[in-house]
Amino acid sequence: MKKLLITGASGFLGWHLCQLAKPEWEIYGTYLSHPLEIPGIKTLKANLTNFQELKRIFNDVKPEAVIHTAAHSQPNFCQTNPKESHAINVIASCNIAGLCADNSIPCAFTSTDLVFDGLNAPYQEIDAVCPVNLYGEQKAIAEAGMLERYPLTAVCRMPLMFGAATPTAKSFIQPFIQTLQAEKELNLFIDEFRTPVSGTTAAKGLLLALEKVNGIIHLGGKERLSRYDFGKILVEVFQLPTTKLKSCRQEDVKMAAPRPADVSLDSSKAFALGYQPLSLKEELQNLINS
Repeated sequence: MKKLLITGASGFLGWHLCQLAKPEWEIYGTYLSHPLEIPGIKTLKANLTNFQELKRIFNDVKPEAVIHTAAHSQPNFCQTNPKESHAINVIASCNIAGLCADNSIPCAFTSTDLVFDGLNAPYQEIDAVCPVNLYGEQKAIAEAGMLERYPLTAVCRMPLMFGAATPTAKSFIQPFIQTLQAEKELNLFIDEFRTPVSGTTAAKGLLLALEKVNGIIHLGGKERLSRYDFGKILVEVFQLPTTKLKSCRQEDVKMAAPRPADVSLDSSKAFALGYQPLSLKEELQNLINS
């Protein structure tokens, strides 16, 4: 079996990716501060911002492909910790692209829909980036830097992701469900639009991109909806109490990082390659049944 290096295996997406890729690949997964054991996968503690350490991993593992998901992906954290987040989100990403180029191996990178300003959705791959927060800016710089070092990189712009909690990470739906089950008020934006997918679907898209894509690809879902609309589907599928689900606007919530209003992705390019997100209702139904 070929060796696949997955960075950020302890993250939400990284964990789902390890599960999905395991039958086809011999997987090496890196983590930094959340040690974990995934049956059938070799996990390595690694500080990817240390170039010598990164080089050593490439030399020791000799991967035949890399999927780089490790990041500081909380916009508020990036906004208030610019140096620390830049080190992993930009510098490490560009170094990984360089090492993949040196070894002529496929490389896929997880970017974000937040590289856009939210004013001209739905966004295609050819649309100009214009981030409104530091996280989006770091990812946009990393995209350009990686493609410059290694034009064959698959730069995958990811949407909002949800799914089953992993041993070391949650998605945004777990706190939503807990809040509503406790019959506490849950305020969700009616003026922030995304094209969400489950962690499993996102992982399938990344493996497809690794195989078939050079350059930028959008891996959004098929439905554009607000967080509040998402909450309504969640309530229906999980049969949660509805009385405490309330709508609010972005301006009602003080956040360190500004948020774009509508970063829905046009992912028709990926759909044509065989990327098939389910409807959100089906995705959530699968979570109950799994």
